[in-house]
Amino acid sequence: MPTLDQTTLHSPVVVKQLEKRASDLQLRVADRITAFAGSMNFVYIHAALFALWMLVLEKSPWPTLTLVVSLEAIFLSTFVMIGQNRQAAFQQAKADHDYAEEEALLKENTDLTRTIQTLTLELHERLCGPASNADA
Repeated sequence: MPTLDQTTLHSPVVVKQLEKRASDLQLRVADRITAFAGSMNFVYIHAALFALWMLVLEKSPWPTLTLVVSLEAIFLSTFVMIGQNRQAAFQQAKADHDYAEEEALLKENTDLTRTIQTLTLELHERLCGPASNADA
């Protein structure tokens, strides 16, 4: 499970997501399994175990080895899907947060632009006098 650098400003969505994952035991277990299964240590351990199994432990390792590898592939693919679902949920939450922030900024900018226009018209009227239809 990654930790956040405290010296860097992070998106509230990222902080909330990490807090959610840290508070749920099942998510922490899935994160640890996924992190280990996606590491080179996992590859090295499996290469050593399978080599030991095929060369030393069994005379005919293929049927049992095929069963074990197939079962492991089923479980690992499930963890890959869990990771993909987690990433998709995170991306959706981040996109929703970004959209809400952008909408709020757009509204604020629109209000500021209208206020500036109103102040500009008032200033023009005070400096130049009321506008007449002939000026238009």
